[in-house]
Amino acid sequence: MKQKIKNMIYNASKDAYDKGDLPSSDFPEIELDEPKAESHGDFSTNISMVMASVQKMPPRKIAEAIIKNINDPDGIIDRTEIAGPGFINFVLNKYSWHPVLREIHEQDTLYGASDIGKGKKIQVEFVSANPTGPLHVGHGRGAAVGDSIANILLFCGYNVEKEYYINDSGRQISTLGRSVFMRYKELFGTDVQFPEDCYQGDYVRDLAGKIKEDKEDKLLSMSEEEAISYCARFAADKILSEIKEDLESFGVLFDSWYSEQELYDSGKVDKILNDFRESKVIFEHDGAMWFRTEDFGDEKNRVVVRSNGQMTYFASDIAYHQDKFDRGFERIIDVWGADHHGYIPRVSAAIEALGYGRDKFDVILIQLVNLLRGGEPVAMSTRSGEFVTLKDVINEVGSDAARFIFLTRHYESALDFDLELAKKKTNDNPVYYVQYVHARISSIARKAQEGGISDMVWSDAAVSRLTEPEEIQLIKIMSRYPETVRCSAEYMEPHRITYFLMNLASAFHAYYNKHRVLTDEAELTLGRLYLALAIKKIIRNGLALLGVSAPEKM
Repeated sequence: MKQKIKNMIYNASKDAYDKGDLPSSDFPEIELDEPKAESHGDFSTNISMVMASVQKMPPRKIAEAIIKNINDPDGIIDRTEIAGPGFINFVLNKYSWHPVLREIHEQDTLYGASDIGKGKKIQVEFVSANPTGPLHVGHGRGAAVGDSIANILLFCGYNVEKEYYINDSGRQISTLGRSVFMRYKELFGTDVQFPEDCYQGDYVRDLAGKIKEDKEDKLLSMSEEEAISYCARFAADKILSEIKEDLESFGVLFDSWYSEQELYDSGKVDKILNDFRESKVIFEHDGAMWFRTEDFGDEKNRVVVRSNGQMTYFASDIAYHQDKFDRGFERIIDVWGADHHGYIPRVSAAIEALGYGRDKFDVILIQLVNLLRGGEPVAMSTRSGEFVTLKDVINEVGSDAARFIFLTRHYESALDFDLELAKKKTNDNPVYYVQYVHARISSIARKAQEGGISDMVWSDAAVSRLTEPEEIQLIKIMSRYPETVRCSAEYMEPHRITYFLMNLASAFHAYYNKHRVLTDEAELTLGRLYLALAIKKIIRNGLALLGVSAPEKM
């Protein structure tokens, strides 16, 4: 509908120029808003004021020329008004909204889909937690955001691959091995002074116990280096396996799992560093190798190889991002925790040094999650190393509630997650509020079938009965869904869909409390069923993009 009005304005401006009502054919892009105040119409544009300097005319005169030349053969527009300094307000015929319902039913699961991506190959890398411990709540929010963004981009015509980068090399893995080995030795009576820099928590003891079950005391006869190496590999593999299980139970399935160790084993890290040495992007200072990130906008140069010969994470990250481009990705989206914000300039510098534009690289930063229970803060971690895991949250509130609530705010804002609220079967619980609309309409449809109404083909007579203000408002809201999805893809903001669904659910609940869907009048009942089932389809489609189920019964 919005595009139709835009086309009318453009064609009217063109006709006004052809007839001499406007002196210039230089027309700007048309901005069409949906006013919050009902008195300002269904749509409003400031095009007359934008054109004033080019047309050399008062905005209200330009508005008059445009309105005079509007061609509306289908009678979509009920009336137009010139407001204030030159706004043009459009009030649409209420019957003009009815065809939106036909579009929704005909396009079904594809309503809102588009081809704005044109098959462009995009990689979304998210979660990528070190395999040194269970996933925590913050990882869960990142998983919900990353997975939803990938779903939305795919729905909008992009060729999307979801990847998890496994940080299975370096000091944190060695520290994990050392932590597990020390707990392993404790199981055989060795008195161990456990360092603070080692991984705490009962999961480390559990891993040590599993090694004891499998290997008994055989590690005690190994050299310490060999034993720590074994513990590191065993623990990282076990933790990664549990991470995969947790993500699968959260509805997140990755297309690829990429190992940092493979970058080293394949020689890709050495190759990229050698290439940069030859191009003088890397230089030696104080026995270490430094990347000239200052030359590419970073605040200072960064070490890629320490003076002891050990490579930094930045070295492998450079090789990793080069590998992404080597695999044909035209755009890279990395989803990181907010604590990584200082890392963006150096990786952006590396992207530029590799010869790629910075517009090929996006970073989404996920802000913190504050867990609450009945409004009171929940301790996220303890001094003993225990913390609330994603698995704990899924087990308590379910995957649907967790995913939806993670997406109820922009990822750049901190999120309060109330565990008690997420379990409530009331309208205070946002996911229940939305899912219940789908379940309620499913129940209405079943009752209609029991009453002999099953053939839901389009009927002009039935749909023409949809004249109540609440019915027209519901259709107006649904007409905005395709644009909401496109904007969610363009700005990589899945919370836009969450807000949309909550708004649609609110409008339906208000409508349902005032009007019966199944009435004593056959045509009115058919029309209202057609409306309700369109709402059901959009709720289902929107929830699917967020990775949330749409239950038939609740």
